[in-house]
Amino acid sequence: MHHTSTGSTGNTGNTAGPSRRSLFASAAGLGAALAVPAATGTAHAGAWNDATLRAVIARMTLEEKVGQLFVSRIYGHSATAPDQADIDANLTELGVRTADELIERYRVGGIIYFTWAHNTRDPHQIADLSNGIQRSSLTRPRGLPMLIATDQEHGAVCRIGKPATLLPGAMALAAGRSGTDVRTTGLISGTELRAMGVNQDYAPDADVNVNPANPVIGVRSFGADPALVGALVAAEVKGYQAAGVAATAKHFPGHGDTAVDSHTGFPVITHSREQWETLDAVPFRSAVAAGIDSVMTAHIQFPALDPSGDPATLSHPIVTGILRGELGYDGVVITDSLGMEGVRTKYGDDRVPVLALKAGVDQLLNPPSMDVAYTAVLAAVRNGELTEARVEESVLRILRMKARLGLFHGTRVTRAGVDRTVGNKQHLAAADHIADRTTTLLVNEGRLLPLDRRTQPKVLVVGADPASPSGTTGPPTGVLAAALTGLGFTATALSTGTAPTADTITKAVTAAQDADAVIVATYNVTAASSQRTLVQRLLATGRPVVALAIRNPYDVAQLTEVKAHLAAYCWTDVELRAAARVIAGRVKPRGKLPVPVARADDPAKELYPLGYGLSY
Repeated sequence: MHHTSTGSTGNTGNTAGPSRRSLFASAAGLGAALAVPAATGTAHAGAWNDATLRAVIARMTLEEKVGQLFVSRIYGHSATAPDQADIDANLTELGVRTADELIERYRVGGIIYFTWAHNTRDPHQIADLSNGIQRSSLTRPRGLPMLIATDQEHGAVCRIGKPATLLPGAMALAAGRSGTDVRTTGLISGTELRAMGVNQDYAPDADVNVNPANPVIGVRSFGADPALVGALVAAEVKGYQAAGVAATAKHFPGHGDTAVDSHTGFPVITHSREQWETLDAVPFRSAVAAGIDSVMTAHIQFPALDPSGDPATLSHPIVTGILRGELGYDGVVITDSLGMEGVRTKYGDDRVPVLALKAGVDQLLNPPSMDVAYTAVLAAVRNGELTEARVEESVLRILRMKARLGLFHGTRVTRAGVDRTVGNKQHLAAADHIADRTTTLLVNEGRLLPLDRRTQPKVLVVGADPASPSGTTGPPTGVLAAALTGLGFTATALSTGTAPTADTITKAVTAAQDADAVIVATYNVTAASSQRTLVQRLLATGRPVVALAIRNPYDVAQLTEVKAHLAAYCWTDVELRAAARVIAGRVKPRGKLPVPVARADDPAKELYPLGYGLSY
């Protein structure tokens, strides 16, 4: 489960997004419940200053204060009437039937949406679910508005798919080198999320990806250059803020140089303190300077910053000493998912949330068992391990963020607002234009590209068809073939997978005999991958072969015999259609590598440097 989050200290002047007027409906009930000033007619924080928020906290029970610290998953498309299978999953994992019951029992401060939890079927359903969750919280005594979050990074991690606008992911955007495009990406993504009632996004990824073997970050990062990553993180944060959505910089103190996935193991970062300062810290400093709303911690060991062996999520020296002290950040700090292996290897699920709070964290994300985690925090306050004042400090930060987002002035979204905003023509056109600037041409021997629809009309598209990040796009070979056909070629698709068998390779070679050119979509090719065999056998046919890396741009190092090689950085339709336009010569390639590519036979040497990219 991927989770990330961001936070901001200053007043960003966030407005409530596209349908402000419709947001006031629930404000009257909230004002009455809290006996505080009603909405003033603007979505700005207004009267919701610290004194007002402290007065709200003073009226809360200890149980309600502890509940505010938690952000939980919940299965189902509806807050009150999910499908039976989702009720069963909720009972098994959370001990409640519905989101409504979860809120009643724990008074949680937030909910996170996942595709696999069936929260994100379609935009109308998402808006209805968001309204149901807010209603459930606001109609209870001393009810507070909810933070509703998701991991909408775009690219390789994306929870809400078509018909919402899908945009290029971080590394693709970095190849485009445009801060304006990145800010627009945050603005479009945020505006659509807010229209569906999602008010916190666990994006952007602020990790500097300097390890090509990183199994969990990779193209989710803006790249290997700390200054570029920092500038683009700040740009995306500004876009989200302008849309009235809280952004989240992740994964502090930096997850970019790991060879282990913290979902399944416990990575160790061996950077020195000095390396951390010049590399990993730079984008987080940029995020703090941009007024980030929340920062998400990483479940990684970073001995140079804390030699105790504890994960950063549970480290007082890292969270309080460095993030709060040295970086001067006083916004919301959220853990990565507490269900991930990296945070569970050393301590039990009852100790993790308590230790995270002692480290200086505010929001506890997705504990495996809400009951175990919630009971443990309550017990820690009652037995004096945690003070109630420490809990209130975190609740205040969380309520400040809710106030900045305008949530105390109403949370309701409408289907009309969804129809007007989500996946509208302007947003879709902007996504295509942004993607056009990202495709990177790395090899073009003998000017093999662009292909010519008059002399090379028949194109075969083979390769990997990884599952869509959001479950709504693809398959990549089919999308590429359809796009090329739309550009005047006659293109056919043959899916060969990420590990093509001998039979599949033979089928592809046979089909290639009848084609004027072959395009191979590659996906994280390794030295031992049968994708290499496929490419070699296709090259042996004598047909022109174009390789398109649809995830990591490092594939080119394993395929040095190929005469034309492009990097798309993602396999979402918007990226693939842009790559097709480049292959067809409708658009010139403009992307520049955001990471260096090392030689496969000698990783100490660069095959292509950071910033490399050809054009026509």
